[in-house]
Amino acid sequence: MKSITQDELKTLVGQAALQYVVPGEIVGVGTGSTVNKFIDALATIRHRIKGAVSSSNASTARLQALGIPVFDANEVGELAVYIDGADEIDGRGYMIKGGGAALTREKIVAAQSRRFVCIADESKLVQMLGGFALPVEVIPMATQRLIRQFAALGGVARVRLKDGAPMVTDNGQHLLDVTALRISEPLAFEDQVNQWPGVVTVGVFAHQKAQVCLLGTAGGVKLIEY
Repeated sequence: MKSITQDELKTLVGQAALQYVVPGEIVGVGTGSTVNKFIDALATIRHRIKGAVSSSNASTARLQALGIPVFDANEVGELAVYIDGADEIDGRGYMIKGGGAALTREKIVAAQSRRFVCIADESKLVQMLGGFALPVEVIPMATQRLIRQFAALGGVARVRLKDGAPMVTDNGQHLLDVTALRISEPLAFEDQVNQWPGVVTVGVFAHQKAQVCLLGTAGGVKLIEY
């Protein structure tokens, strides 16, 4: 039997997420390679929805190219569902997100939605968060002090670079990627880091956790509810 590739797993969960799209409504759409598969699938039912609220410029461009109207978050009220990927997700639905640099807008759209459906391949399921470098969006003038604050927690923070210079997010800010952390209490950790002056958003999604995870496995799509 031919083994299934990670790309094929992403396609499977992207298609499976269509069952959570509410006809006639606006859907919240995240960012990343797995979400791109969902956007492609969403285009096949675009006439059944009003459109989308997007968490990044990249997703907005892909949605619009496929004929799906994109609304500003301020133009709409509560969304029925937000569908996005994760860099890590644990057994409680807590996640690390932000590998695609869109964590702030992702958290905004998640907070505006009644239900968060995470789509991921099985490599993203972990016992404890922290194996994946934790993204933190920061105001540039606070960078060095925040690096020291993470060091005090045992973390190693580095500025994310693009073409040799600090990467600039869609919000005009910089990103730190923090390694060597084991996040056993995601809610408390998110609260703590959010209080540090200069932090725009920490990539721990505990207050905006997933209610559902569609996990791509070799045996098909596994449904996990939290």
